[in-house]
Parts: sequence; structure tokens; C-alpha cells
Amino acid sequence: MHIHILGICGTFMGGIALLARAAGHEVSGSDENVYPPMSTQLQEQGIQLMQGYDPAHLDCEPDMVVVGNVMSRGNAAIEAILNKGIPYTSGPQWLAEHVLCDRWVLAVAGTHGKTTTSSMLAWILEYAGMSPGYLIGGIPENFGLSARFGELPFFVVEADEYDTAFFDKRSKFVHYHPRTLVMNNLEFDHADIFENIQAIQKQFHHLVRIVPGEGLIISNAESPALDEVLDMGCWTPVEHTRCQNQSDEGWSARNISVDGHQFDLYFNNEMQGVLTWEFLGLHNVSNSIAAIAAARHAGVPVKVSLDALQQFKGVKRRLELRAEVKGIRLYDDFAHHPTAIKTTLEGLRGHVGDSRIWVMLEPRSNTMRLGVHKDKMATSLQLADFVCLYQPMDMDWDLDKVADSLGVKAAVYQDVDNIVENLRHNVQSGDHVLVMSNGGFGGIHVKLENMLKLL
Repeated sequence: MHIHILGICGTFMGGIALLARAAGHEVSGSDENVYPPMSTQLQEQGIQLMQGYDPAHLDCEPDMVVVGNVMSRGNAAIEAILNKGIPYTSGPQWLAEHVLCDRWVLAVAGTHGKTTTSSMLAWILEYAGMSPGYLIGGIPENFGLSARFGELPFFVVEADEYDTAFFDKRSKFVHYHPRTLVMNNLEFDHADIFENIQAIQKQFHHLVRIVPGEGLIISNAESPALDEVLDMGCWTPVEHTRCQNQSDEGWSARNISVDGHQFDLYFNNEMQGVLTWEFLGLHNVSNSIAAIAAARHAGVPVKVSLDALQQFKGVKRRLELRAEVKGIRLYDDFAHHPTAIKTTLEGLRGHVGDSRIWVMLEPRSNTMRLGVHKDKMATSLQLADFVCLYQPMDMDWDLDKVADSLGVKAAVYQDVDNIVENLRHNVQSGDHVLVMSNGGFGGIHVKLENMLKLL
């Protein structure tokens, strides 16, 4: 079968492409934004990529078109599909019908930490010899690919609350029917499709409704919005996780080091072990507890999970160390929300102490571009020593107000090369340079690497 995927370079749709290719299908795809790392891993798997959404891409008469949620009516490729009567489906629906059926699905949902927690969970199951399948919205370093079929029965999926397709406005995750559900946290996000947090909570409750009574829900007790979701009705056992407020019930981290690289793990007030690893921040402590709890439900002893996480290598673009040149460390982070920015900086600051931290921030997510969280931006960046804010030409709100709130440490730029030039004159050995964006950011990562090499 020939499957053509529209929006193939998105993290989710790229994973669908890999799964379809592994199942033996001929796979091609179109996208307007073809850039690494997703484009690289797709091409390495023999998947043909086409730039843009030219209806001529469909002249090969594919047996099925899988439509990404970036596509909308009026797009030339969508109109061609409808006019020609070409069979089509959504990515989540294809996944449910062709991959997840007859699997023990472990789904990880939440505003923050889905990709990292899913990667941790998949790696724990792999380390335990279970060879899970997975589909993750990033590339786990332990695997090198964002998706694989794996062996029966286990499948780990990053469960996104964003809508499914132009013809299906339910959240993606309602298609997955998990037996084990992780709910990491819940805040207002995706302001382009949700009016308020209550609209998101409604979708989360749709997800809660389909977890079987013999399954398990793992919920962050430090996220009040999740408690409100469970109060709407829950028919499944729940285990709560905590990393700041100790409790005799559920999972908790205690004696956490200042940067989060070590903590004691407790379950129902009984010590389970100590995790010492290379990852930073309370957000990663919380992510790891959820992954351990989910793996335990699938049959992995806690000690095995702790051993596995000591060998966890992380995820590309999640505080990923891109380069270290002349004592200057350059990181890449997939920032998309003030809370994620704040927790990442807290972890890095706890680790580097008084060393200088530079932040290069591109507000690229739909929610950030709409300015929904603009009043929280300055607070989220307080722990940085210097902040370079990139102002996209087509963004409707002005970053100058954020810079004014941060004072002399911040400046606004409309050209990526000017940011790089500023660093060239001011960065010094011992500094930490953190690029925060969920997109390509005008190639700033490579430009910074090249600049540092010439210092």
C-alpha cells in the first residue's frame, strides 16, 4: 500500500511515517517545513519528502492519504483529495487502527514533559527486555528514532491534547485507548484551539473516561487542574506523584539535590531507592517518577527502572548540549510555554551556580505568538543573566515590554545574525548559552556553533 502523509515533518506525523514504513508500506510525504532532525531520520529510512503542498504530489494516486492537523480547508492538496475522492484519514486514527489495536498502550499526557516522560518510559521497558513499540514527539537519544513498531504487547505513545484533523476536532489522545495513563500536569495552552483551561479539562476527562477499570491512571498531585479533571468522574485506580510536597500516599521524591540530579524515591511512604543521574530540574524529577510508576504497572520492578534511568541519554532539543567550545556550553531546548522556560532555567541554574547563563528565545508556539502568556514571560526568564528576545516580523505583540520588565539584562532583536554578533563580542569562557525555540530559529544553532569555533 502506498501511503502519502501531509505534514510529514511534524514530530507526530513523522513518527506515523516511520511506523508505516516499518510495516512494509511505501511512504511519501509533503510538508512546507522540511528541516532536521525530522527530515534527516525520514530520509534515512527511505521515505520520499516533497516540499510544499502541490496537488501534483498526489498524481501517484496513493492508496491512503494521512492528513496532519496542520492542514485545513482551502489548502490545495486538501481540496484535491476531496475533489478526487482519494481515501484519507487522520494520523491518530491510522495509528489506532493499524498499530495500537491489541496492544497494551501506555499513554503520556500533559502540558509539559510528555516527550521526555514518554522517552524515559520507553527506555525503561527496553532496558527491562520488553522491546516496546513507541511513538514520541521527539527523538530519544537511546533509540535514535522517534517511532518504532516494537514487539507485543507494549506500546508507549506521547498523548497530545491538540486536535486531530480538520475533519475531527477531538483531541488526538482520545483515539489511543490506553491501559496505563500518565497525566503529568495541566495548564492553559494551545490558545489557537482552546478558549480556556476548562475546554482542555473536558478533553482530558474524555481520555479518563476510556481508561479501563483494570488499568491505572498516574496523576501529578501537584497540578490542581488534574485533580479537577478526576473530580469530574473516575472509574480507574489512581496513583499520585509528588516531588515537592511529601505524602504517605503514592509516589514522592525526597532529599532532592539543588539541581535535581539525585533524589530518594518513595512509594506509599516506603523507600524504593535512590536515583543519581545527569538530568536537571524538578520537572525531570517529576517526569522520572511518572515513568517509573507507569513501568511498574507494566511489570517492571522499581529497581530495574532506577537502573535504566541512570543510563537514560535524554531527548534531542530538551536541554540538549549541542557543543562545548573554549569553555562555553551551547544548549538547545524546545521551549514553548513560560512554565517550561522557568523550570528549565531553574534546573540549569541549580547546576551551574553563579556561572553566566545566556538565553536566546524565539516565541514560536501558537500560544506564545498569540500573547496569551506574555505577562508571565519576564518572570520565567529571571534566572538568566542575559536574554536575547527574537521578535518575529509577523507576531502581533511587542517583546519590548518583556525586555523592559527584565531591565538591562534583556534586548530585542529582529535579525538572528545580530544576536550571534552580540554573543561574539560578549560571551566568555564558563558561560552557558541556551537557545529556546520549538522551531528552526533561523538556523541560529549552527550559526552559534560556527561563531564559537572562530573565537
